[in-house]
Amino acid sequence: MSGEKILYVQTSGTDRPERLYSPFVLAQTAKAMDIDAAVYFLGMGLTVLKKGEAEKIQMGTFPNLKEVMDQTLKAGVKFYVCEQSKQMLGWDEANLIEEAKIVGAATLNDLVLEYDSVMWF
Repeated sequence: MSGEKILYVQTSGTDRPERLYSPFVLAQTAKAMDIDAAVYFLGMGLTVLKKGEAEKIQMGTFPNLKEVMDQTLKAGVKFYVCEQSKQMLGWDEANLIEEAKIVGAATLNDLVLEYDSVMWF
């Protein structure tokens, strides 16, 4: 690794599909550039991680969002989920894809301080 890190924060939900692809595509690109990357899901951004939702989203000639997410995970990008956002939605872990690591709100602050760059979607 080059030592550089980029954190992508997904706050947009499935009602904004045009905003959902970017963090995954950019995180894959970062990994290809030998840059560490992670995606943190906050607020309505969690809706894309609900089991069965990403398969329903496809824009233009892109693969469906589930395929893009799977490619992102395969590239080694970590997915973090805000525990408080999960509680706000009234969900438990069973609602989310297994690869999503549930963390506390303080983790976002820690990641922002640790990473070189942060991008919000």
